Amino acid sequence: MRLSLNDALNEVLSPSLAASDLVLDHTFEGVAAQEEPYPSSIDPQVRKAFEQRGIQRLYQHQSQALHHLSKGKNVVLATPTASGKSLCFHLPVMQSLKEDPAARALFIFPTKALGQDQVSSLLETTENAGLSLKVHTFDGDTPSHVRATVRKEANVVVTNPDMLHQGILPHHTTWMSFLRNLRYVVLDELHTYRGVFGSHVANVIRRLERLCAFYGARPQYICGSATIANPGELAEQLTNQKFEVISESGAPRGPRRLLVTRPPIVNKALGIRESYILYARKMLQPFLHAKVPTIIFGLSRLNVEVLLKYLQDDLKDMRMDPELVQGYRGGYLPQTRRKIERGLRDGSVRFVVSTNALELGIDIGSLKACFVVGYPGSIASLWQQAGRAGRREELSTTIYIPRSNPLDQFIANEPGFLLEANPEAARIDPDNLVILAEHMKCAAFELPFETTENYGRMDQEDTEDLLETLSAHRILHKAGKRYHWTQKVYPANQVSLRSIPGDNFVVVDQDIDTLIAEVDFKSAHTTLYVGAIYNLQGVQYEVLHLDYEGHKAFVRKIKPDYFTDAMTYVEVRPLEADCVHKTTGFQIESGDVKVTEKVVGYKKIRFHTNENVGYGEVTLPELTKHTSATWVVIPGKVLHKTALLAAQSVGQTDNPMAPEDIALEVLGGLSHALHQIASIHLMCDPHDIGRCVGDRTEQWFAPLSDTNQGTALKRRNRGKSVTPFHFDPALFLYDSFPGGIGLCRSLAPILPQILLQVRDHIQSCECEGGCPSCLGAFAQPSVVLKKAASALLTELLKVSKQEEAA
Repeated sequence: MRLSLNDALNEVLSPSLAASDLVLDHTFEGVAAQEEPYPSSIDPQVRKAFEQRGIQRLYQHQSQALHHLSKGKNVVLATPTASGKSLCFHLPVMQSLKEDPAARALFIFPTKALGQDQVSSLLETTENAGLSLKVHTFDGDTPSHVRATVRKEANVVVTNPDMLHQGILPHHTTWMSFLRNLRYVVLDELHTYRGVFGSHVANVIRRLERLCAFYGARPQYICGSATIANPGELAEQLTNQKFEVISESGAPRGPRRLLVTRPPIVNKALGIRESYILYARKMLQPFLHAKVPTIIFGLSRLNVEVLLKYLQDDLKDMRMDPELVQGYRGGYLPQTRRKIERGLRDGSVRFVVSTNALELGIDIGSLKACFVVGYPGSIASLWQQAGRAGRREELSTTIYIPRSNPLDQFIANEPGFLLEANPEAARIDPDNLVILAEHMKCAAFELPFETTENYGRMDQEDTEDLLETLSAHRILHKAGKRYHWTQKVYPANQVSLRSIPGDNFVVVDQDIDTLIAEVDFKSAHTTLYVGAIYNLQGVQYEVLHLDYEGHKAFVRKIKPDYFTDAMTYVEVRPLEADCVHKTTGFQIESGDVKVTEKVVGYKKIRFHTNENVGYGEVTLPELTKHTSATWVVIPGKVLHKTALLAAQSVGQTDNPMAPEDIALEVLGGLSHALHQIASIHLMCDPHDIGRCVGDRTEQWFAPLSDTNQGTALKRRNRGKSVTPFHFDPALFLYDSFPGGIGLCRSLAPILPQILLQVRDHIQSCECEGGCPSCLGAFAQPSVVLKKAASALLTELLKVSKQEEAA
């Protein structure tokens, strides 16, 4: 008997699921299509191309886009996944080329996979109708002997921001004919251009616009985005153009069922819940048995690989083919990812465990279920992931499983939040001075600057001031009314759009001398240290040797009963501080800081039980960056006083803790909670901001993981005279992006309000002594820790409130 999605859901929702575990069961009704006929201006052959693909009429939002584009306006579409945004790119471009064969279009996608997906779709559309359209990718994988042909003959060039930055703009003289005839620029997945990456991309577009103006072209922009709060604003910041925003979709949508179910509490005193990974594994059993096409999103590469191994083991136990489930993440070789994508489309792969790499609009066929295992960091991302299932008009379901941390538990405790919260805004800062100056160097290499010219949103005077500064450092040379590039180096090669220093590391299977994966520079520090277990498609490899200078890791396939997890420490040192808010209770400052990250060791964690079975040391260089931050300075005397009073009130008959130890543990716990609640206020991914406990004189290192904050702080200060008696500690929140984009600086005025929410969240938590849901995981959970944390915030906020009243 063939089982269905409903059968799997009925088994998941059986009486064995406690009512307290299922916190939301909501069904979104299906929506009928809103259609309109093709405009009469569309060429019959172009129309035929789409009709042969089954598109007999246009959705309303597609018709609106074509109308605005026909009027010469720029358009940004912020409609849901699978709503037909690609047609809004393809049809106007094909129509333009039909009217003028010399016209050109540039399609920009954030990843190579998306670009290749679009090329296949465009070629299929045009070939069926007998249209002559030359489409080709131009990226790092394009053979050198093909590139000249692409430049001269391609009607549509599909590329990515990195290749545009380093491979096209610096060589614009060889692209002269293409740029002169450029009619359309397509920017898809606009929401991914946020933070430092988006700030860089905005400057790449500024350079493209500058060259187009030089060659006499004024292209129109067509942008596509997931649902975000500010699609129009983001599009305008990226391109410096005005846009018509289309956010209402006319596409049909089948009914969707959203379930939020959290792992049960296994230790009520400590507030500890079952592992969300193991809980997800259990919830997935009926879907595996019924072979319901399902996508499972994990938060990290490690989570993906661990869950993939579990599901492959489960399929073996069910006497089913373990190849039915595949992993998908960054680091897999391109041919591996293409094979998995084909398997999802043709049905040979029924389940895929992925990072947010599949959150983007790659065609992976029709999936019926989506598991979101851990909050992905934003409402926009959660709905984007949920949209990967139900890409047709039949029933689909999304099951969200929260972790045991303040952010996930806040959403679980307020299930209406998912239904009512607006999507987040995407923020960029293209005028960040560091980023701006780097791209002005690239622009000067491409084309000398005129003294009367303005760059980006800077006026002529500010532009010339920056050019003069570069000239004074002999980077540019002023000759008459022009600034020329003078250096021998190639500037674009020195600027990474993603701010990742160095090149990727390659992973080599030593036994067969074969390259099996690539890892980006930063991730290599946490995954490729000697002794690490590197997980790849459910297979475990031990890292035997790391050639750091040569960027190679040599591994050997093994079958361990554990996986490894790196322990990373961070140090924050203020460089320049501005006093924002000062009271007798506490002080809030913001400014520029230097952040140093270092992997110092790793834990061995047993599969299936998650028990810690050992440690290892790591000796790798540290990573540093300058960024912006806001921090709360806490009076040491107040900290010690509340810790002492909490210890006295509890009595601590068992395992008594010294006030200094209590204070250190509490600081780590508050740092954890503040970081989580602040990310909700900023409406950003928690990974966009970092946290640390420290001081402006004697630095402390706090782990980035959610465990053992206080113990680590104490260990780092062992043998020193520094205690909470002698200095005022600070809780730092900093932008994760080099140079900063102003996220944490914007927290300063509202930090008292956030601290109040942190206190209320701690007090309302069901645990007795601090737990992962409120203060993180302590080495020694105790009632005194929760009491001290709450008392400290109450004391600080009380003083502040009194002062404001006065």
